[in-house]
Amino acid sequence: MKIADLRVVPADIPLARPHKMSFTTLEAVNFVFVRIETSDGLTGWGEAACLGGPTWSEESAESVAATVERYIKPWLIGRDATGIEALRLEMARRVQGNPFARAAVEMALWDLAGRALGVPVHRLLGGRVRDSVELSWSLAVADPEAELEEAREKVRLGHRIFKIKTAAGPLDEDVARVRRLREALGPGISLRVDANQGWDRPTALRAIRALEPYRLDFVEQPVPRWDVDGLAMIASRVTVPIMADESCFTSQDALAIARLGAASILSLKVTKSGGLLGSLAIARVAEAAGMGCYVGCMIETSLGTAAYLQLALAAAPVTWGCELFGPLLLQGDVTRRPVEYADGRILSLDGPGLGVEIDEAALKEWTRRT
Repeated sequence: MKIADLRVVPADIPLARPHKMSFTTLEAVNFVFVRIETSDGLTGWGEAACLGGPTWSEESAESVAATVERYIKPWLIGRDATGIEALRLEMARRVQGNPFARAAVEMALWDLAGRALGVPVHRLLGGRVRDSVELSWSLAVADPEAELEEAREKVRLGHRIFKIKTAAGPLDEDVARVRRLREALGPGISLRVDANQGWDRPTALRAIRALEPYRLDFVEQPVPRWDVDGLAMIASRVTVPIMADESCFTSQDALAIARLGAASILSLKVTKSGGLLGSLAIARVAEAAGMGCYVGCMIETSLGTAAYLQLALAAAPVTWGCELFGPLLLQGDVTRRPVEYADGRILSLDGPGLGVEIDEAALKEWTRRT
């Protein structure tokens, strides 16, 4: 399967409500869609979602589009689309860093491979080990009463896991939010906290100790991504498990975290790790170290969510569920049929490739005009 063409489509899709995190309040997600076509007319699609520019990481939709268009497309045309590992390694040599850009291309290659063989991508990754994945809903609402009502509504719909975005305001307010949610939702609901690097070491220790009475499943990325020693120090002094997200982009990061005992859970994100293969490598490190994994998100459409779901279905260490709620929070989507949810879970996709079909008319509606 020779690659004949690659097309880059930037797009922006607003959220159903603002999403308040430690580093920004998000009102829309910026996307880059990548369409790869082979010489025999087969097409595959990939996606990179960015949170309001270079906020979560150094990449933005603009940098992803430029990197793919200028530095990946010229040498990729004419290559064999089935050589995903070889192409992944060459992309990493030619384009230093920029994992979101590389992941969008690799995602489209996996979609092509699955479609060519008539099987879902999770079959190519070794086969699924679960039929569905528990879904965590992220609470990031500025108004406390609106946040409580959103949580109650999600419980009525079958959600049993919530992750609370913290560190955007005073610590006392975060503790009060968690207390209100625990009291309102009861002991049978799982609560988790994500600081998105928003605390320093002393604040993180105070925060986690203050939150311990509310029986959290874990605290995610309490300190800056570079402070892995700080993660290890905190993990050794609190009873709540620590999850690394922004500190764990690569399998080398995962190995360093495991050696330090800096976390007991690793967050997998296809785009931050340069694609499905990089994410699976992290999962293998976690498995070898006796750690668990959780599949995070960047608030993807059903396309990107489908790719993350293939990983969540096939990676055995994903024992902490996922937060693949993007299509439920976005005001629009780009596939003919969205991914499916039931009883607080996201359901397996078993169609060929990523398992979803792009609706180009819907994509055109959200395509960036300038």
